[in-house]
Amino acid sequence: MATILRDLSYRHQWLYDSISRLAAVAVGGEGRFRQLALAGLTFDKSTQVLDLCCGSGQTTRFLLERFPQSADEQALPVTGLDASPLSIRRAQQNVPQATFVEAWAEDMPFPDAQFDFVHTSAALHEMQPDQLRQILKECYRVLKPGGIFAAIDVHKPTNPLYMPGLAVFFWLFETETAWQFIQTDLPQLLSEVGFQTVTQTLHAGGSLQVLRGVKRGGGSE
Repeated sequence: MATILRDLSYRHQWLYDSISRLAAVAVGGEGRFRQLALAGLTFDKSTQVLDLCCGSGQTTRFLLERFPQSADEQALPVTGLDASPLSIRRAQQNVPQATFVEAWAEDMPFPDAQFDFVHTSAALHEMQPDQLRQILKECYRVLKPGGIFAAIDVHKPTNPLYMPGLAVFFWLFETETAWQFIQTDLPQLLSEVGFQTVTQTLHAGGSLQVLRGVKRGGGSE
């Protein structure tokens, strides 16, 4: 069951943004948080990028900045997908250079092998286990062979000093899926779906994880 504060944070953008900025302090601020999963990546004009569960476009803006085009150029090859009509409307206003699609992450309206890079930020922990697996399968499907999936999300702290803060955050703003998620071996799940060269790096006392996986270069699953 969602908490009252969680519902309020989705209905009021200023509250959601304030929570995001506060949570990002542990890794050096929101700007660094939004780019942790993008480190070392460069895009060119042909790179097709999907910002999965894009929300109001907070990370979409940073994805656009990876392109050599100027920030005001239209029709850049970045697509944001979210199931929330409200989030999509906000994203269209916040980041007009991108294309936004209202759809479910577990049933994306895209053909096979469309994207070079699929990114998702702090969204997977909201999914039920079966839903999570299906979403990762969909990410694999829509990636081109050799394409990269990257995610940043919560993780069970390796430093016990970070556990109380994470627990309070979950109790105030999250559902039971977040508790299930931090018990999930996400690198193993990515490997089971078919990704190779799976890497995981931990930040903020292990309470935050960045994952990357590469779609096999030999074609479809």
